[in-house]
Amino acid sequence: MLPQEPLQEKPALSFWQIWNICFGFLGIQFGFALQSANISRIFQTLGADIDAIPILFIAAPLTGLIVQPLVGYFSDKTWTRMGRRRPYFFWGAVLTTLALIAMPNSPSLWVAAGMLWILDAAINLATEPFRAFVGDMLPSRQRTFGYVMQSFFIGVGAVVTSALPYLFTEFLGVANTAPEGELPDSVRYSFYVGAAALAGAVLWTVYRTREYSPQELARFKEPENAMWTIDLQRSLAGRAIFNSSRALLWVAAGLLSNLAVFINGWHYPLYILSIGVTVFGLVQIYAASVEKRRHSNGFYEACRSIFLMPKTMRQLAVTHFFSWFALFTMWIYTTPAVTSYFYDSSDTRSAAYNEGANWVGLLFAGYNGFSILAALLIPTLVRWIGLKRTHQINLMFGALGFASFLLFKEPGWLMLSMVGIGFAWASILSLPYAMLADAAPADKMGIYMGVFNCFIVIPQLVAASLLGIVLREVFDGQAIYMLGFAAAMWMFAAISVFFIGDVGRPAERDNMALKGRQDQ
Repeated sequence: MLPQEPLQEKPALSFWQIWNICFGFLGIQFGFALQSANISRIFQTLGADIDAIPILFIAAPLTGLIVQPLVGYFSDKTWTRMGRRRPYFFWGAVLTTLALIAMPNSPSLWVAAGMLWILDAAINLATEPFRAFVGDMLPSRQRTFGYVMQSFFIGVGAVVTSALPYLFTEFLGVANTAPEGELPDSVRYSFYVGAAALAGAVLWTVYRTREYSPQELARFKEPENAMWTIDLQRSLAGRAIFNSSRALLWVAAGLLSNLAVFINGWHYPLYILSIGVTVFGLVQIYAASVEKRRHSNGFYEACRSIFLMPKTMRQLAVTHFFSWFALFTMWIYTTPAVTSYFYDSSDTRSAAYNEGANWVGLLFAGYNGFSILAALLIPTLVRWIGLKRTHQINLMFGALGFASFLLFKEPGWLMLSMVGIGFAWASILSLPYAMLADAAPADKMGIYMGVFNCFIVIPQLVAASLLGIVLREVFDGQAIYMLGFAAAMWMFAAISVFFIGDVGRPAERDNMALKGRQDQ
């Protein structure tokens, strides 16, 4: 028997190689920023009531919940002439480009909601493999820099796209108002430019990078934390983890919740939560049946990965929940908050409303611009005080940014608020992934990144269910106070960072934790 060849360290890449790996995220952000900065404006223009807007946003989280873990699973197992992750970049870019062209031409509210669903599916198809791509290609010591560079490109793309309606209006004289039910040309042209830029940036990464083959990846050493995860997986291989009896309790709780919402006539977005509980139980029943037959498929593997997350990944999920709950609140309510509170108009046909909406676009460009500065500073902060402390400080800085919306009286001062929000945004997009990547084995990098992104999705579903009620019942329809609510969410996220332990844990201790959960 020939001696086994010793494992090698993954080679460090040059600055420009990392640049090419991450450049496609510039394009992805063109699509994402156009959506986040303009979708409330599109929905309001097409006749949506302000307290109904959150329910129309559920396309994004629902799509991500389904698409990202499955794309992660299948991309882990893909190998073609184009590579492992790059086929997903390519087709995601094609579909996103087409959706961006169609979105501003939606003739009705429900067509726009449907187009948002398609757009989000396409963005998710491309986004998840980009996260895994950094983990695939970079050694452990360069991963923080790689994810921060993704944040840098996200900021650059978002600055440009968020400002596009304003630039078209102020410098090119493009109309910023339109008849009732139609979007201004400034918004439509912005989507067209964004579509072209997205396609070009993603294609740059597709054609300017190469991927390690599965055989090459197998010759590289895994980080210590990833070895702990591998040990955990081996120790639990073949063990049943799903329980049909517990799953039936989830289904029963969900059905009773649906009945309570119906009988009491409660706010209909609550169905998102009650149906979600029901579906969670049904998914477990399905997974248990697959397990009993000793079969496997992508959906089952995604479910199993969720239930077998290492402890640190579960702790990161709590931080991510509060972080993305606040972001979802900001994307929904900044436009109605600024236009009604600072510009004294909720009439989408008025010049005041559209002036305020354009200013929101610039504010969104601002926080993304400040995230570029943050991306340049974060690696140094991490070297000084570590990943956890840097992330915590940035989240607290962001909370102050949200809170300041309630203090300023003039809209121009709101750009100062965007400084803190920009630093928190850059941190959310990079540091949790850097903490996670070293715990993910190379052959499961995609599915772990996809599962972790479920904790971007779940808070958005909860927010879509509850935010309309909070706005109406707690804040009497005053959208400005929702940004104070977002500040509280980021403070909770910052506090939760205290409880994040080491990135990995020895398999036997995770094994004991699992056994304790099963015995309950």
